[in-house]
Amino acid sequence: MIKNSSKLFRFWKILGPGLVTGASDDDPSGIATYSQAGAAYGLSTLWTALITFPLMASIQEMCARIGLVTSLGLAGNLKSNYSKPVLYLMLLFSFPAIVMNIGADIAGMGAVGNLLFPSIKATYFSIIFTVVLLILIIYLPYQRIAAVLKYLCLILLVYLMVPFLYKQDWMAVLKATFIPTIRFDKDFISILVAILGTTISPYLFFWQATMEVEEKRKKKLVVNKRIMNEMRQDVDFGMLFSNLVMFFIILTTGSVLFNGGIHKIDTVEQAAQALKPLAGNASYLFFSIGIIGTGLLAIPVLSGSLSYIITESFGWKEGLDKKFEKAKAFYIVIAISLILGLLLNYIGISPVKALIYSAILYGLTAPVLIAMILHISNNKKIMGKKTNGKISNILGLAALVLMTVAGVILIYMQLKGK
Repeated sequence: MIKNSSKLFRFWKILGPGLVTGASDDDPSGIATYSQAGAAYGLSTLWTALITFPLMASIQEMCARIGLVTSLGLAGNLKSNYSKPVLYLMLLFSFPAIVMNIGADIAGMGAVGNLLFPSIKATYFSIIFTVVLLILIIYLPYQRIAAVLKYLCLILLVYLMVPFLYKQDWMAVLKATFIPTIRFDKDFISILVAILGTTISPYLFFWQATMEVEEKRKKKLVVNKRIMNEMRQDVDFGMLFSNLVMFFIILTTGSVLFNGGIHKIDTVEQAAQALKPLAGNASYLFFSIGIIGTGLLAIPVLSGSLSYIITESFGWKEGLDKKFEKAKAFYIVIAISLILGLLLNYIGISPVKALIYSAILYGLTAPVLIAMILHISNNKKIMGKKTNGKISNILGLAALVLMTVAGVILIYMQLKGK
């Protein structure tokens, strides 16, 4: 028993940027998308969790390796190896996409807070969450932030419990997981595209690379075989955890809401509310707590990613390991992104619209970024002997093709007024 707990503790110590990146992917916006898929199509999209895992793990591992080897974030590497118009184009698309994502997450957290405590308005909850996050990000040192984010990942375990509070047909679950269902109609294709865009998001690429740089700098790591192996374990586990949570959210809404006749869900609070009469108070409570917890985890990642992109691009001092006085621009960008995200709900952009707009912008940037990541991670002048292996390139190319097709379909559907 002691030996096993010792192994578990050592493994927990290895986990860091990969786990946080993976868990932050299951933000309130992501939960809304997975809930929509489950409510509309039952268990039919469960297989996407299985398919996207190796693609996510492959791309995130490349980003982590780039950060460790070059000691630069992804924006820093783009600045060093590509022309400025390419970098500024990434900035142009990333800024509004991430701000709208933050806005949708803040609104979702506020709405769920109001469900749990109806006497307090959703707008008040949104303001409280924004202020609390801003204070914690600015005043906590990096090691504390890293530790807090790491432990916040545990809140996602609630989603692994919810399906077991409701009777399941496990043979149907296994069939839906391992035998893909594809329907060639616009609504089903659009939900598949939405799942891909939510799961393989560009801000995760930037965060992963910069967090590896922060870890390397803070712990004074020498990049060797052991460090590389630990990084891969961290990334693989983080992406597995992320997709496991995604799987269980689709399973929960696909078995409870779909079978209960509720097929249209637009927001996370609607999903939480719908669960209450059908699956009981415990499911409703766990689902709601999970939404707030994931928001507290994901918003620092979203705002931090944006700040790293901007400050690295312009050569400003950056880093969560620096105090406010030493990296004012870095923290000001974080503050602006949070405030703009909060204000979106007051200028007529609803959380649903924010999700659609951010998905379109992610759809435009993801394929381009994946192509650049593949190029950098195969460049011996940049990566030395730590370039991609054959399997990494196969999975990376598969992700590139899939995200390109998804992006084209998404843009086509929006232009057609879908």
